[in-house]
Amino acid sequence: MESALGGKSLVMGVMAGLRTADRRLARRAIAWGPPWVRQVAPAVEEAAEHTKLWWAAAAVMAATGRWRGRTAAAAGVTAMVTAQVLSNAVAKQLYRRRRPPQEWVPPKELRDRPDTSSFPSGHTAAAFAFAGAVATVWPAAGAACGVSAVTVAAERIHSGAHYPADVAAGGVIGLATVPLVRAAPHLLRRVL
Repeated sequence: MESALGGKSLVMGVMAGLRTADRRLARRAIAWGPPWVRQVAPAVEEAAEHTKLWWAAAAVMAATGRWRGRTAAAAGVTAMVTAQVLSNAVAKQLYRRRRPPQEWVPPKELRDRPDTSSFPSGHTAAAFAFAGAVATVWPAAGAACGVSAVTVAAERIHSGAHYPADVAAGGVIGLATVPLVRAAPHLLRRVL
């Protein structure tokens, strides 16, 4: 009985330490940066809002990339939608987390602040899912999308919309959808 209590205490201590580190890192990331970062961040946020950036990338790939571009675009959009469902409709409902405190965030950043659960980052999940799925079909396009996905993830922390753990969880959800989406046609053929 004592060892079970000791193990539980150890886990609770580790979790508390991780939460503290997550909050400290978020606060530093929100406050960090040269002025140009604050000027660029709203454009990144606007491009990622409602997945506009990824729909535009899919359209360009489909229009210019022939069969490979159309296949990469379809894979990216399918993974992105799947990741959004998993992050926003499932994970956010299971674990409610408040956003970083408003006093950490510059006043300009507060006007577009979401009121949904901070955990996980749906923007990041969509970005990593899209980039990961595209990379499996068209590696060069996937690499370009990957740079954009990392930029979106960094912006979500820097703007005060999310903690680093929220963004990390969004990235994991996004990347986890890639093999799921790739396997779906094979699984459906087996079932049908």
